[in-house]
Amino acid sequence: MKKISGIFMFTMVLLTAFSCSKSEEEHIGDCLSDPIYSELKHTTDPADPKKINFSLVYTGERTLSNVKWTFGDGQTASGATVSHTYTAAGTYEVKAELTTKDGNSSECSHAKNKSITVN
Repeated sequence: MKKISGIFMFTMVLLTAFSCSKSEEEHIGDCLSDPIYSELKHTTDPADPKKINFSLVYTGERTLSNVKWTFGDGQTASGATVSHTYTAAGTYEVKAELTTKDGNSSECSHAKNKSITVN
């Protein structure tokens, strides 16, 4: 019986040591409760068909603090609205990772992907 209670106590100590803290649980709850609507838009520059103008539309209760773009060709940029010129025609997977903050400076991230074709 002592062996079982010892194993039980050891298990409880491990669970307590590696569980989420209250602040982490609150952070996860804050992120899940935010109704996120984001839309990734793009247009081709009329003067240069390889130059694409990207924008992210965000509607939510939090404040949009950062958008990190990955263009699918190894290049990146930051900002809600950016332009990128591709060196070759093709299909690229573009990713916009948006970070939002609330009044307590709690940050949440959400990613949006879109496949685009460059002529």
